[in-house]
Amino acid sequence: MIAIILLATCWGALAIYFGNSNTSWIQTILAIGFALSGLLTIFLLGTIRFRWRMLVLFGILFVCVVLWWMRIQPSNDRQWQQDVEKIAYATVEGDLVTVWNVRNFNYKSEFEYQPAYFNKTYDLSKLESADLFTTYWMGPAIAHTMLSFNFGEGGHLAISIEARKEEGESYSSIKGFFKQYELIYIAADERDLVRLRTNYRKNPVEDVYLYAIHWPKKDVKKIFLQYIYEINRLNDQPAFYNSLVENCTTMIWIHTLVNQDHLKFSWKILASGFYPEYLYENGQIDQSLPFSEIQKRAHINVLANNADQASDFSKRIREKPNAN
Repeated sequence: MIAIILLATCWGALAIYFGNSNTSWIQTILAIGFALSGLLTIFLLGTIRFRWRMLVLFGILFVCVVLWWMRIQPSNDRQWQQDVEKIAYATVEGDLVTVWNVRNFNYKSEFEYQPAYFNKTYDLSKLESADLFTTYWMGPAIAHTMLSFNFGEGGHLAISIEARKEEGESYSSIKGFFKQYELIYIAADERDLVRLRTNYRKNPVEDVYLYAIHWPKKDVKKIFLQYIYEINRLNDQPAFYNSLVENCTTMIWIHTLVNQDHLKFSWKILASGFYPEYLYENGQIDQSLPFSEIQKRAHINVLANNADQASDFSKRIREKPNAN
């Protein structure tokens, strides 16, 4: 009983505090008040006279918070940061998929860039494979993951599933549990999404790894179309990002469910830094060497820094393994 009340108290207080995108002083006071009501309920559990009265009162307060919480809706109409201001959308005509607002920023530093977008038609009959990029900045357990789809001579289309931040807003995993960010699929050139992380993010430095995934072409096609469907759905029906269940890695796994031989759920999907190892264990990336060696060779920071603004950036980061 105490554990349940304590959990409800923590969740309710944080939900009120974070509220709908911005925290006001009124929300702070209400959050403190709700937290105190939960603590008082726990304190009075040992009394006969006030136990049930306080439980009923706290239950009513909690239900009110939940009902209010359910009314908070996502939106595509906010003052977004410039890097997530435009959202991609696509049309499908047979094997031809035209994607609008493919991001291709030219960076001078992480926060200094020249915004640029292009529209491009991709031929599904030319779709050859998918690659996984993983980015680490806070230890081995947590990583940002991205898929990139290889259309052969048609180039690569990278798609990053991220939290869509408003102007002046920073990312927080805790805030990500409380409807603070909308979900966005950033369709981009690899020179944008990858180079930003390998060449320009310095505080902290990010280590980026590239793994070729051994999925059959028909499976890659189905996954790509799932991405396209979700990109278009988010244009019409915005959704919230969630640090646990709707993030960069869980959504990749969810999109693979379209294929019959998809991987079973594992804690290594939640601990996203271990997702490549999970793919390795199931034969979906190269198993010719121990995983530790495969991981070393997958590290592309040096290759990406050398390629920098080269037009054949995608080719050069795949030229040879980097064991350093």
